[in-house]
Amino acid sequence: MENTLQQEATLTQAKELGLLSEEFEQIQGILGRTPNFTETAIYSVMWSEHCSYKNSILWLKTLPKDGPHMLVKAGEENAGLVDIGGGLGCVFKIESHNHPSALEPYQGAATGVGGINRDIFTMGARPIAQLNSLRFGNLDLPRTKWLVKGVVKGIGDYGNAFGIPIVGGEVFFDESYNTNPLVNAFSAGIIDIKRIISATAKGPGNPVFIVGSATGKDGIAGAAFASKDITEDSANDLPSVQVGDPFMEKLLLEATMELAQTDAIVGMQDMGAAGITCSTTEMSAAGGVGMEIYLDKVPTRQENMLPYEILLSESQERMLVVVHKGKEHVVKSIFDKWDLHAEEIGHVTDTGRIRYHMNGELVGDVPAESLVLGGGAPQYKRDYAEPAYYQEAKKFNPDSIKVPSDLKAVAFQLLGLPNIASKRWVYEQYDSMVGTVNMSTNAPSDAGIVSIKGTRKALAMTVDCNSRYVNSDPEIGTMIAVSEAARNITVSGGIPSAVTNCLNFGNPYNPESYWQFVGAIKGMSAACIKFSTPVTGGNVSFYNQSVIAGKEVPVFPTPTIGMIGILEDKDKKMTLDFKEKGDLIYLVGNYSDDMGSSEYLSSIQGVKLSPVPRFDLDEEFNMQETVKTLIAQDLINAAHDISDGGLFVSLVEMGFPRGLGFDIETDMDIRADAFLFGEGQGRVVVTLPEEKRNAFSEFKKSCDTQIILLGHVTKGKMQIDLQAFGFIDEARDIYMNALGAKIES
Repeated sequence: MENTLQQEATLTQAKELGLLSEEFEQIQGILGRTPNFTETAIYSVMWSEHCSYKNSILWLKTLPKDGPHMLVKAGEENAGLVDIGGGLGCVFKIESHNHPSALEPYQGAATGVGGINRDIFTMGARPIAQLNSLRFGNLDLPRTKWLVKGVVKGIGDYGNAFGIPIVGGEVFFDESYNTNPLVNAFSAGIIDIKRIISATAKGPGNPVFIVGSATGKDGIAGAAFASKDITEDSANDLPSVQVGDPFMEKLLLEATMELAQTDAIVGMQDMGAAGITCSTTEMSAAGGVGMEIYLDKVPTRQENMLPYEILLSESQERMLVVVHKGKEHVVKSIFDKWDLHAEEIGHVTDTGRIRYHMNGELVGDVPAESLVLGGGAPQYKRDYAEPAYYQEAKKFNPDSIKVPSDLKAVAFQLLGLPNIASKRWVYEQYDSMVGTVNMSTNAPSDAGIVSIKGTRKALAMTVDCNSRYVNSDPEIGTMIAVSEAARNITVSGGIPSAVTNCLNFGNPYNPESYWQFVGAIKGMSAACIKFSTPVTGGNVSFYNQSVIAGKEVPVFPTPTIGMIGILEDKDKKMTLDFKEKGDLIYLVGNYSDDMGSSEYLSSIQGVKLSPVPRFDLDEEFNMQETVKTLIAQDLINAAHDISDGGLFVSLVEMGFPRGLGFDIETDMDIRADAFLFGEGQGRVVVTLPEEKRNAFSEFKKSCDTQIILLGHVTKGKMQIDLQAFGFIDEARDIYMNALGAKIES
């Protein structure tokens, strides 16, 4: 009777920690007994969605993982790794910090930046650049302004102090993100591929060290917190938000880089989600070994911390290091030099089990393999069903919208919308020049371009996703996200190489939300195969939604694509700015009478449900190949893709850097608002000087991609179909200042 009561009490605790009844039974079967509270807490975090990907892993396995530059595939290490030649590799990854940022935006965003950078340098790579992809709600709401200010300041303060430039990103606003913003952080680093540090424990008897900061009660059960809905009671979970220290992280970076030059390391892993629990179990499972861990040896910030608090703490700036026996002094001397903790807390065993001790008592004994992704952690394929809105969106008839009589007024209104206007208010809070590698600040390109010092090469990188498109059609919308990322790299002079993703969706137990997720995976696979950009890894973030009046309201499905590309010759970098008055303006790619899911249709015309923009994957690929050739043959002097806001927005963005305007003609067979503001895909604007017109014309004759002459660059006047649209400086004033004025109002 006593055992039954104890088992029922533990089951109740397990449910409170987020485990299902059948999962608790599975744990009992694995252990051959009822787990104690500490062990139950261990399984609750390791089998949470955030750590185990239990509702997504079977679909993630279908993503393409092989490519021409791959060195480390998805799931093999902390981050993906691609070969960039000359004995160097690029380590890169994107991850979310959504739920913490919803409750405490400053620390939530700051620690997201810290965590993603640790994933990079834990592998032995020095971070050289960061990007971020941010989603917020209606900017008229005071809470949205508070979230924007906190998130941007958190990213800026941490990144600036850490000393890695932020070279690009995106910000998008929609009321679906009112309660639950999305904060996705991307980092990339350079590594000598002969010195990769693996997140693998090996060698029974080898000592295990915890290095970096002390362990506190901040962030306890943060992984479990990230695996449930944001509700009115979520403020009670505020202790789950971690607290970051960028100066400590800078010391940890330098100590790690120094340690990486020695022969002391067997393996190393960042302590991110689930803290010590995650790093000890994952490293052990990867090496087929076990560990004896003594929690009372862990440096702590508070007295009398309980075993589960030490195990589940997500205190920042910490890593687990397995050291070759006899090399302990090497680790201690380096971390003493940088004034950081380096404490031996255990050793590797050949048992395959992790045994946690506290003050001489065994408090947990679990098989490592049973806890990890792809091992014993559960794997589910949830039911999914097409939502009613999907077919409803297809019923939109553009003839129901009249062409505005004053297109200039609409164009200028578009420039002031939060999703179109310059994000200057955001990026001016970021240091983009620290490290002196950013090649995009004074010569803008569609992708961030970072010089690889000591070589002729550069890296191109971007983060992209129009979540309105994905909401309209998850499969095609995600194809577009991958294609736009590739397009941004291509028009900047790079060759797309590989992808990391951050998959932000609603509740996986909601069939309609899961349908969006499945569609996104299918679309991503198709596009990544087409562009030879394998998926190196990333992050799945479910439960991004609000519960309002008892009803779940998910965010727009947002599969953010982070992509890396390579410029073999940095002198071939292509910029987006108009160069000279009189240069010819061409449109490369097909166009049509299409306005589907455009910012114009949604925000100006008020049509919130419409089809995805026109898109053809083969046309998109061929168009990008055409642009690559134009750049390689030095036939153009500027290139800029057409995306949010359509052709008009692309043209003014090309004019801003040098204060130049344009004189173009639209296709009279296409309604003017669709031609100017529609967001049909697979199109790029290019310019060239008059003296290259003949060579360009010869190229066009042998080219399968449609190319039309739009007009020419002017000294500053904007003119469309002989109608004056004002001057570029008027447009600049609205475009540059609208977002900041809105946030500060």
